[in-house]
Amino acid sequence: MTAGSRILAMGHYQPSRVITNDDLASTLDTNDTWIRDRVGIAERRVADGESVADMATFAAEKALAASGLTAADIDLVIVATCSAIDRCPNVATRVADRLGINAPGAFDVNTACSGFSYALATGDHAIRAGASRNALVIGAEKLSDITDWSDRTTAVLFGDGAGAAVLSAVPDGEPAGIGPVVWGSTPEKGEALKIAGWQPYIKQNGQAVFRWATTALAPFAIEVCEKAGIAPSELAAFVPHQANTRIIDGIVKRLGLSPDAIVAKDLVESGNTSAASVPLALSKLIERGELPSGAPVLLFGFGGGLTYAGQVVRCP
Repeated sequence: MTAGSRILAMGHYQPSRVITNDDLASTLDTNDTWIRDRVGIAERRVADGESVADMATFAAEKALAASGLTAADIDLVIVATCSAIDRCPNVATRVADRLGINAPGAFDVNTACSGFSYALATGDHAIRAGASRNALVIGAEKLSDITDWSDRTTAVLFGDGAGAAVLSAVPDGEPAGIGPVVWGSTPEKGEALKIAGWQPYIKQNGQAVFRWATTALAPFAIEVCEKAGIAPSELAAFVPHQANTRIIDGIVKRLGLSPDAIVAKDLVESGNTSAASVPLALSKLIERGELPSGAPVLLFGFGGGLTYAGQVVRCP
């Protein structure tokens, strides 16, 4: 048993192909102004040859290289995704094989856009329980595979990418670097966002999801802070799921953040990348040096299911 875990390092990957709002407007009845005003997205990255496992591996390689650990140190791999086309072997075992990780526990988690926070909590719990020493936790999505590019209500939203974290037990006497998780769902509203069938496209009742996100979620985000023993005003940053700037702004209004707190809005350049959005945004903030080591950050994912999960973490 251990007192908790911490994030040693983050890494991320995005494909090189950029699709702008103007690109979409050339084939859809939409325009750049409408998309920016409604959801806040300017462009998104779309994979060509890369699979979910490819992007997950690239992000994990960066995180592992920055962590000071090697593949031999990792004994647990968890991948959050809702877009992997190949069901078996799962993405986690594919990543482990490519990185040369020997005999890890390896499984995928599917809670859609809240997936990274679910996976992060599961990795933290495994380390706390003594079932793992060092875990690799990844959020990776190739939503372009399941996007109907002729549907202007969904085609403007989604992008591809991956983000990864390396977790390790905290040294004796040090406080945990990952706070208690608050997680849950509203299953009676699950039909509002779904990926169903053998050759599925993402289907979304945007208004239903928007109402749920802007009215129901802020209290859960506040509860995350309470469980972590930190006031929202003490947070250095808020990294929510990158779904819609109006949703993010609505939650922020009710949180009571410090005026100096950073609010991640990576969706402007990345679109909605579901389970990848939180680690992708956090990794970029860390890489750019915008968050100092030890800074408290509220992570909060929400979406398909309808599920939600969040925790306060300390930056590596």
